[in-house]
Amino acid sequence: MADDFQKDPRVYMAAERTLLAWIRTGLALMGFGFVVARFGLFLSELKAMQPALQISSFGFSLWVGTALIAIGVLVNIGSAMQHVYTIRTLNRGEYDGKPSSAAIAVAVILAVVGTAMAIFLMLVRK
Repeated sequence: MADDFQKDPRVYMAAERTLLAWIRTGLALMGFGFVVARFGLFLSELKAMQPALQISSFGFSLWVGTALIAIGVLVNIGSAMQHVYTIRTLNRGEYDGKPSSAAIAVAVILAVVGTAMAIFLMLVRK
């Protein structure tokens, strides 16, 4: 059974595709975090151009955007570490095939951040 994993290149290619998917996820989180962080700047520029608008900019977008960027960085670091662990496990022939706790953690964290952003948007609307 161990030789099956070590000889089949598809297993290693699947592990690499998973790593690349996690890297794309981390980059998307960092890009979205940058956009969210700069949204407050956009609001202040919009208010400067049209002073009659009742727009109030809060520092919330900066903190949420920075948090998303930090989550993206952690996702990329964690995915690299998980990839190394998976390849070493495959090389030893001890692949266990358990669910990805990193994927579950990222999903829960993003659900919490998304809920907080939705609540914030509902509270500050006029």
